[in-house]
Amino acid sequence: MQMIEAAELRQRLPWPSLVAALAAMFRRGCAAPLRHRHPVGADNTLLLMPAWQDACYTGVKIVHVAPGNAAHGLKAVHAAYLLSAAETGVPLALLEGGELTDRRTAAASLLAAQYLARPDSRRLLVLGAGKVAAALAEAHASHFPLTEIAIWARRPEQAAALAARLAAHGLPARAATSADPAGYDIVSAATLAQDPLVLGAQLSPGTHVDLVGAFRPTMREADAALLARARLVVDTRPGCLAEAGDIVQAMAEGAFGPDHIAADLAELCRGEAPGRTDPAQVTAFKSVGWAGEDLAAAILAYEAAGAA
Repeated sequence: MQMIEAAELRQRLPWPSLVAALAAMFRRGCAAPLRHRHPVGADNTLLLMPAWQDACYTGVKIVHVAPGNAAHGLKAVHAAYLLSAAETGVPLALLEGGELTDRRTAAASLLAAQYLARPDSRRLLVLGAGKVAAALAEAHASHFPLTEIAIWARRPEQAAALAARLAAHGLPARAATSADPAGYDIVSAATLAQDPLVLGAQLSPGTHVDLVGAFRPTMREADAALLARARLVVDTRPGCLAEAGDIVQAMAEGAFGPDHIAADLAELCRGEAPGRTDPAQVTAFKSVGWAGEDLAAAILAYEAAGAA
């Protein structure tokens, strides 16, 4: 059985190949029930995300979330992914789950942006300064002709640190003093916000908004006015209608109903629905994560060794 750590995953999952693998998985589909969430003790959570393709591969991501770990000098989130052969059940690879998640999350956002953002997008605003925010900046820079990557975070020192790391790798990054989205072509949010950071009234025409962070019904990165104004696409309807706080709360406020979701990623990838339909259109992509993305990324990383 292969053991694939974070550094090797970065080598085996380059953005163009990973985006193509996700697009193929969305077109083909797989069995992937909603994530299983179980409390462990008073504060911790166990998440299980299974997915499988008959006569091909099975996979499951195991995530432990322990907020109290910071007091012990440990990460709050630990994750691992087990990839197995579907016909025999033989374990094939154990992959570091954090890097796998960060990269497939950013790749899904880039896949959506290729349908929803203007091809000439040059200014990117990233809200958040964690590992997912870094991956989002790198992913978008791999495809769009970016001349500016602005990083904003509640703690300015964190935004400055991420901007410096990105700049050291040749990206046009700087720290931003405001989360105001006006004037940006793409706004990508990966935060733990409970209240909206991106407001529909502030957006310039033609902006694409990528919402990654609000993965629980109580969380929110965009207000109802933004989503009501935008052509709204989601990674999966069942996941977003159950867990995406931006959408769940906007619907509870009466801003729109489920039919306002124009498409999911599978429909875009299959050509069953259009992406952006006008250069001045505001578009939005909301993701909460789909286990099929993890499976696609794990297969790509595993098969890359055989190709090498």
